[in-house]
Amino acid sequence: MIKTYHKTTTIKAEQFDEAKWQAIYNDSHNPEERNIEARKFGIDHYHGYFIIPTCEGDMRIHDGDWIATGINGEHWPIADDIFMKTYAELPVIPTVIAEYISAVKNGETDLEDINAVEAASGVIEYDQASHIEAEWIQQHGDEFARAWLDGYQVEAQHDTRTD
Repeated sequence: MIKTYHKTTTIKAEQFDEAKWQAIYNDSHNPEERNIEARKFGIDHYHGYFIIPTCEGDMRIHDGDWIATGINGEHWPIADDIFMKTYAELPVIPTVIAEYISAVKNGETDLEDINAVEAASGVIEYDQASHIEAEWIQQHGDEFARAWLDGYQVEAQHDTRTD
């Protein structure tokens, strides 16, 4: 019987720009420096294209492909069209919301054994978070749910001081 599955691991990925890497290989006069910069790649000198070492062996990488990095540091190429159908960038949330999600999931609040929906309503109904957190969750319900379930990136802090 066929079952349906979803991916549960977060990956890091960058899009491959062949012109950029070709310039690194061609412009670097120091082979040692070139190897440090492009340690993920090799060049098939016979065919003249980039390859990436993977767990399954060397694979050709095309301009526009995505280079995925797994949880063990392994790399593999993913064609752009497949990548766009398979992966979505994690939501970016404020630090205070990330801290709240962490606190609730780690049992550091009065709310026990709850899921994402109960956490969102709990923060609003029981004042388990500040007004700022509750307001953000109300205005960004989809991002909050995705962050709770899939993981998140924390919004970059901007230094607003004037010296």
